Amino acid sequence: MFMKTRIYLDHAATTAVDPRVHEAFEPFLLTKYGNASSLHSFGQEAKEAIEKARGIIAKVINAKPSEIIFTSGGTESDNMALKGVFQKGARIITSKIEHDAVLDTCRFLEGVGGDIRKLSVDNFGFIDPLVVSNEINKKTAVVSIMHANNEIGTINDIREFGKICEESGVPFHTDAVQTFGKIPIDVKRMRISMLSASGHKIYGPKGIGFLYKREDIKLMPLLHGGGHENGLRSGTENVAGIVGMGKATELCMREMNTEGRREAQLRDYLIKNTTTKIQASWLNGHPTKRLPNNAHFGFKHIEGESIIMMLNDKGIAASTGSACSSKSLEPSHVLLAIGLKHEDAHGSLRITLGRKTTKTEIDYLTTALPPIIERLRQISPLTKKQTRIEIAKSVKPGVCE
Repeated sequence: MFMKTRIYLDHAATTAVDPRVHEAFEPFLLTKYGNASSLHSFGQEAKEAIEKARGIIAKVINAKPSEIIFTSGGTESDNMALKGVFQKGARIITSKIEHDAVLDTCRFLEGVGGDIRKLSVDNFGFIDPLVVSNEINKKTAVVSIMHANNEIGTINDIREFGKICEESGVPFHTDAVQTFGKIPIDVKRMRISMLSASGHKIYGPKGIGFLYKREDIKLMPLLHGGGHENGLRSGTENVAGIVGMGKATELCMREMNTEGRREAQLRDYLIKNTTTKIQASWLNGHPTKRLPNNAHFGFKHIEGESIIMMLNDKGIAASTGSACSSKSLEPSHVLLAIGLKHEDAHGSLRITLGRKTTKTEIDYLTTALPPIIERLRQISPLTKKQTRIEIAKSVKPGVCE
């Protein structure tokens, strides 16, 4: 049985395919199904569609088409960027709040002889450029710092890191999975050497992404075979996915300004209502330098997973943080890194808006959420523990009550 009310507020996890995107790529599943490596008309039709999409993506980030490598998504792109430049004994500099696609890759590389430096962040999630500069040495293979955090939404000024890396002769990689298609990116102005992005975050299909690689950066391929994607990503191309990502990118660029302003207004309305209505609540991440569609809250004395389950009962889909680690019972590494206590890091809620999110839906959420938080606090052992502590502090020494 399906609930009458179904409100999707988890667009950082994934998005629905835009009907205009579906219309663009559907023929490449049904009638234009040629292999792009084939010489006949079916193959050349597919090849032409791939190159058109490559050109669209390159143009919006101010790159050359030859610098766009199509992959299966952000995770593969991150792996390609880091493993592709790595040699035993090399240093990789990253941050403590990166997506697991970067952090787990770094753990793997550390196990095979890598020198991994994970930099601390401040309470907003910002990385100090001076610390990055001080960590770079002659053995540094790459610096990888995300453009915006996928959980708390904070946007880093990656131009500073790009400048530092350029002056030091070190490649700079950024995971832009959450920013590509949402805020402007210029790889030349930002001095980015490599950039990862994913299609399903921007109303495109799943299973497609790309890595921008500046033409002078040399990579060791992860996959070997037919030499596709200029020898860097062998395997028959996902033509429909590529066409879909190209169309999704085109639509995002066309609608970015108006949609960004609309989402930011809804986001701020949500933040104000939530933190006003609910005591002992706060916003995680920077209040203004954040993704236009992201609001990440903390609530005292409760578990975030319980909030998600009770919101789901109301027909509202949300998350505590990254969809890739949402099944873990451990608190978010991002929230611990910005200085939250272990128990406070558990009580988190991430709301991410989309193209079809309405003010009516936000009003429904902010009406449903306060009684949920109140109910969870009434039954929470964390609330009872805190009450005992407060009582103990209020009792004067030598006085029995």
